[in-house]
Amino acid sequence: MSNQRRAWRTGLAVVMAITGAVALPAAHAGADEVAPAAEKLQDDFNGDGYADLAVGAPYATVGGKAKAGYVAVLYGSASGLKTSTKRVFTQNSAGVPGTAETGDLFGGALTTADLDEDGYADLIVGAGGEDTGAGTDAGLVEVVWGGARGLSGAASVASGEVGDRLGAQGRLAAADVDGDGATDLLTVKKQRHLAVTRGPFARDGSVVNPGQVVEDRYNSRVLDLAVGDINGDGITDVAATENDADYFDSRRIVYWYGTRQGLTPYTLVYDIDGAGLQGGENLDLGDVNADGYDDIVVGRAIDGHGSDADTYRAKGGRVTWIPGTAEGPDGVKATFFSQASPQVQGASEKGDRFGTDVQVGDVNGDGYEDVVAGIPGEDQGTTADVGTVVFLRGTADGLTAVWSRVVSQDSAGAIPGVSEKGDSFGQALHLGDHNADGRADLAVGGPGENAGSGSVWSFLSGGHVVTGGTTIVFGNSLLGTVASNARLGSGFAY
Repeated sequence: MSNQRRAWRTGLAVVMAITGAVALPAAHAGADEVAPAAEKLQDDFNGDGYADLAVGAPYATVGGKAKAGYVAVLYGSASGLKTSTKRVFTQNSAGVPGTAETGDLFGGALTTADLDEDGYADLIVGAGGEDTGAGTDAGLVEVVWGGARGLSGAASVASGEVGDRLGAQGRLAAADVDGDGATDLLTVKKQRHLAVTRGPFARDGSVVNPGQVVEDRYNSRVLDLAVGDINGDGITDVAATENDADYFDSRRIVYWYGTRQGLTPYTLVYDIDGAGLQGGENLDLGDVNADGYDDIVVGRAIDGHGSDADTYRAKGGRVTWIPGTAEGPDGVKATFFSQASPQVQGASEKGDRFGTDVQVGDVNGDGYEDVVAGIPGEDQGTTADVGTVVFLRGTADGLTAVWSRVVSQDSAGAIPGVSEKGDSFGQALHLGDHNADGRADLAVGGPGENAGSGSVWSFLSGGHVVTGGTTIVFGNSLLGTVASNARLGSGFAY
């Protein structure tokens, strides 16, 4: 579930770890060709030109407190992610406000942005289960500040009211939604009202600009947020997947336009019949057909509800591509993909969860944004829920399954490890150029690996096929954290 556009993505190439995959020609940039200041990486915490990786383990035990949670950070380098400079942040870490407590779920939502305008990306962390003076499960959002030496120092930047679960999974993003040049923080109050805290932020987490709350008059629940320019006016917009609080399968897609006066009330994406287009649980934004408008890509991973009966390709999960236009997203022209689609490997089976954590980026370097999505419920033979990842191509005509590829831990010569029951490989995904070679690299979370301790795989692009020699795998042993039920790899900072 993506919460932030990545500044590097257009024109870069990702080469997935797929044996025998066909790779299109990709332009390469020299390692010393760092983007100018105006195009700094959104996830470069130390400003060295390499994208860094932050991954959450919100269910981890910290200081004896179950589900207190932590965030692990690996910095990028000319050779990719460096395990030697790993960092782990908890609410027991020096300088981080608060204390690790049972059920805080620190790291349940993550995003990155330069909140204090010092030129370095900051790490923004949600703790949706935090109890505060406002009451139980109010929730808290904190920022760990970036700098020349990496992440250090922290502050609280937003807190909720009783039951808000502010900063919970899917309900955190950052972007300049009013076009004033400062990054704003986006959270969700009462699980349905979109709250904007206007930047810039001081180092103590305070702001001077008035914020905005866009209220939802319905009994909605926001499931995921994403940001991008969906009408091409140069100001960032916000999109979300929602459902009715009483009817989970009433999933809809909504968006708020960014304007100089702030966000507009939300608008619903409609289908060809004039009804609300059936949404999903997660989404990302990107220009799949390279027409200058960001498109909405929605993952509907959970099936088995009544609405499946009249939802195209719902069985086993689906991905929906909705083109952006000057008038907003065009749900009438939506295109749907699942494992029932021609040229997509596998078969649609209940519980596959095809479309988990969709991510948009230029995978093959042809100038069109592509889509990667997890299938963490995919079985291998009689082994259940081992998980895979699927790649769909962007073209001038939109998203296509032509040359689609599926990768798992059993892809020969590609990925260390063996698929095992409950690994949930592909539960979370991330794209970032960790070695600044002009190719974005893919990280995959498998929170069920090793009996629920969790692992992360990072594939460094190189040539036409990523091999085991260019892949790192890390887990709680490397990080020095408590492994039992940590579920490392549950989500990444976007």
